[in-house]
Amino acid sequence: MKTVITETTVVPGKEKNWDDAFTERARAAASQPGLIGLSLLIPFDDQQKRVVVGIWKSEEDCARWHETEAFQRTRKSINAATEPDGVPHWHQVATEFFTLEAD
Repeated sequence: MKTVITETTVVPGKEKNWDDAFTERARAAASQPGLIGLSLLIPFDDQQKRVVVGIWKSEEDCARWHETEAFQRTRKSINAATEPDGVPHWHQVATEFFTLEAD
């Protein structure tokens, strides 16, 4: 299992565009083979930042997702609303703990 973390900055005034495009992307990813989990984080102290955390069975599964029509369809909207600063960082999952609570 692998985790990829990408932190990026949204262009001021384009937060809704970015968030809407990412929501569309995340919904499409839900059925992607190899995806275990996906989270979008927004730091309390920096509302322009977005941190995407994807958990995949393999890096190859994630690479296949990046080639899909659904991923490509949202790329233009997300890129137009993003500063050119996002770099994905891959991590090997050493230990996993999952606790899910209903709101």
